[in-house]
Amino acid sequence: MSDKDNEPISDADLDRQAEVWEKIIHRPEFEALLATKKRFIVPACLFFLVYYFALIVIVGWFPDLAKKQIGLANFAYWFALSQFFMAWIVAWVYTRAAARFDRLADDLLGEHANPDKDKK
Repeated sequence: MSDKDNEPISDADLDRQAEVWEKIIHRPEFEALLATKKRFIVPACLFFLVYYFALIVIVGWFPDLAKKQIGLANFAYWFALSQFFMAWIVAWVYTRAAARFDRLADDLLGEHANPDKDKK
């Protein structure tokens, strides 16, 4: 981190940044980026929450299934263990999706930073 990163931002710079972001948030590309993120994040969160609470439902309402012995442990223990792997898988999938979101955001910011790029 350089000393320039620690310098306070002037009011003029803040106003200029606010103007830039005002222009960006009204662009259709920005709205498309937000929609793309929403299409991934909402289903992923819903899936994970359903998967997480499924253990509670199984143990609470289906105790016979939860007690069913599978190898060295019962179904509830295996399902609980699977939640660790599911969390890692969801995190891995999200990092891949986030890289795509970052590329889209970089493209959007790059287009705004270089408005004459399309004219060349």
